[in-house]
Amino acid sequence: MKTNREAISTKAAPSPAGPYSQAIAVGEMLHTAGQIPIDPNTGELVSQDAREQIDQALRNLDAVLRAGQSSPGEVVKVTCYLSDLADFGLVNEAFAEFFPQPYPARTCFQAAALPKGAKVEVEAIALRSV
Repeated sequence: MKTNREAISTKAAPSPAGPYSQAIAVGEMLHTAGQIPIDPNTGELVSQDAREQIDQALRNLDAVLRAGQSSPGEVVKVTCYLSDLADFGLVNEAFAEFFPQPYPARTCFQAAALPKGAKVEVEAIALRSV
């Protein structure tokens, strides 16, 4: 059975750093690539501050969600990678501000390293309005 996959792209989020799409839409579902705290205007990390990085990664995620006809309120599952699990509390604070209730399911764990030396990477699976 062949599915209709649609690549989602927006200049409001960083361009992919390799052979992948910012997101792929399949019907009513949107699967995003991991978003790191890159400022889409400069192509550089937003700062070295963990909370600022988390906020930027979520802004990038928001831009990709909206480009894919979705929003934070439509996210059903989030995977969050941290370079230091000590930042887990900061993630909780930022997620509580970014996602409306009921909050999406989430997995969060420490990774040995993230692209460009980022402290956080966030990916999501969401419903979309089609």
